Amino acid sequence: MKIQIIGGSGTGKTTLGEYVAEREELRCIDTDRYIWKGDGFIESYAVEERLAMYRRDMESSEGYVASGSVYAWCKEGFNDRELLVFLFLDEDLRLQRLRAREAERNSPFSLDEKGEMTNEFLEWCQTYVKAEDKEMVGTYAEHAHQMAIAKSPVLKLDSSWPLEELHARIMTAYKLSAKELGGRRVQDKA
Repeated sequence: MKIQIIGGSGTGKTTLGEYVAEREELRCIDTDRYIWKGDGFIESYAVEERLAMYRRDMESSEGYVASGSVYAWCKEGFNDRELLVFLFLDEDLRLQRLRAREAERNSPFSLDEKGEMTNEFLEWCQTYVKAEDKEMVGTYAEHAHQMAIAKSPVLKLDSSWPLEELHARIMTAYKLSAKELGGRRVQDKA
């Protein structure tokens, strides 16, 4: 079983990836660890180092749940996946989650004109829906492009649903795609 989960920052990719991996007894790959050295999200690895880590993971993993994308620096990344899951979330709720996470991490911030917490990362996150260039890393435009060219079925899920429900829908879509769909797209809006 090879599943990749993509979506904007704050949609719960890592949380869902860990949940599914644990229940299905699969390796969980958080793509942030390819990019960032440590938990500070300040210093990043060079692309060559990222590629080496990614290749080691692929060589040692028969099955996985990957949370996040490597597309910006490895176009062929996770092309062997059997299901691509795209998480979406109401934009206000997504930004609320991100602000809470930044506060929990004690990230430096200032207040914007509305009196809400902001910093460089949060400003970047607000471009997720607005950006139109598919080459812009971590944007809906990039994710829409990945879904359009995916060889695997694509399942779109509202990440405000409970983890148990998201897991159940992923497993249903995975089983259907393995038996019947043969690459067709799967949309789940229920």
